[in-house]
Amino acid sequence: MMKNLLAVFAVIGSMFVSVPAIAHHGTNTEYDAAHPIVFNATVTEFAFANPHIQIYFDVKDDKGKVAHWAVEGPSPGRLVRMGWKRDEIKVGDQITITVEPARSGAAVGAIRKVVLASGKELGVVPLVPQQ
Repeated sequence: MMKNLLAVFAVIGSMFVSVPAIAHHGTNTEYDAAHPIVFNATVTEFAFANPHIQIYFDVKDDKGKVAHWAVEGPSPGRLVRMGWKRDEIKVGDQITITVEPARSGAAVGAIRKVVLASGKELGVVPLVPQQ
């Protein structure tokens, strides 16, 4: 009886662990890969950390109003293999960034490409498969 009870708890416990992992690595349908947006932006924060890098930036609209964006990219390890460096992007940097925006309209998205002020282009394998 005790072994059966432990087995049931083990199965239930593994379900609680696996569901968030599946949700996290789903199809990322929250981003619109078909309609990328290009911004000229000022970096406010750069988090080169697992599980996904984050770039936070500000953009001004035609009226001078500032919008604060947060975008994610692949893991640091993947980006290093693609030629990125941990200190390549700094707070205050002016960048041109191509983003797959959130379908919800929130100021979040997935990074597709970053162009530094020097003209150096940092590509990203899209988080969302192209259709």
